[in-house]
Amino acid sequence: MRLAVGMLVIQMPTGPRVTRLGIVNWDQPRPPVSLLLMTQIAADHGATAEQCLAGTGLSPEQLLDPTVEVTPRHDLAVARNLHQLIPAGQPGLEMGSRFQLSEQGIYGFALLSSPTLGAAIDIGIRFLDLAFAMGTVQARPLSDGDLALVLDAHDIPPTMRRFYVERDAGSIMTIQRGLSPDLHAIKHVEFGFPPPADGIGLYREILGVTPTFDAPETVLIIDGAQLDQPLPGANPHTAAHAVAQCRQLLESRRARTGFAGRVRDELVARIDDPPSLDDVAAKLHVSGRTLRKYLTAEGTSYRLLLDEVREHLAEELLITARLPVEQIAHRLGYLEVTSFSQAFRRWKGVGPREFRARLRP
Repeated sequence: MRLAVGMLVIQMPTGPRVTRLGIVNWDQPRPPVSLLLMTQIAADHGATAEQCLAGTGLSPEQLLDPTVEVTPRHDLAVARNLHQLIPAGQPGLEMGSRFQLSEQGIYGFALLSSPTLGAAIDIGIRFLDLAFAMGTVQARPLSDGDLALVLDAHDIPPTMRRFYVERDAGSIMTIQRGLSPDLHAIKHVEFGFPPPADGIGLYREILGVTPTFDAPETVLIIDGAQLDQPLPGANPHTAAHAVAQCRQLLESRRARTGFAGRVRDELVARIDDPPSLDDVAAKLHVSGRTLRKYLTAEGTSYRLLLDEVREHLAEELLITARLPVEQIAHRLGYLEVTSFSQAFRRWKGVGPREFRARLRP
């Protein structure tokens, strides 16, 4: 059963703020960014990537393949392994500190081009499922004009909730620094957990403030006076286009069930020489006509799915693999680079080289 995440817009004096509510869709596909970060942290603490990935069926090499997708089930399994490999310390907080906007595809692009901090918070929470978050974030306006970001992980097993809440807290702090190195909007942090036995030095280092513990809930307090603070990468036109792309990507990821998901898997596996609809139908043991009917009932088509796969892989290859545009075009089954460039401009509003240049640190 596919579980959707609900959205609620909160109207505030300084503009709309979004609350991410709902439950984890354990089968929703996502890039393996978080798994790669966890294997890196394991290596820094003397463990191996193979130990960190135990029981997932994944290899370290697959985490570097932009065509590979994982699910929250994989994330939880690897997090549990990491937690056992590093019984002391705060691996979740450490992982959050390694979050890089430049590695988050169109989600990072939307945040970096946001006109203000308030707009970035709005976009960040609204499309949180495009990041590697597993918990919930509630934006709660306070009477003094400040904004409280309330973090929780209701749907995560109790033994792992602290890991994921601290991971999200570290990520939020890292995003703030990525938006503007001079921005210091987070005034205070409270954790709904007891203080760690080995001290809070890492918390001060990563969060930039001295947190308190044993609070009723985990909260990051944002200075309300800075919500309308312009950001250095502000570009309203680019931000609007990126938000539209985020919406489309999120909808497509949530819809990857049934025949649409199976067709997409076939396309990803053979994207350098895409199979025809009839070839895919034969692989799925149905006729071409029946497959078209099923895809129509699911609100899509073979051509739309092929376009979606190419767009997503193009974005990932441009950002993470750093391959030449010509090589990316051929990997995606385009005979001519100009055809790929035209398609990419239709998807993103800019050409592939300009898209990569804008995200380059």
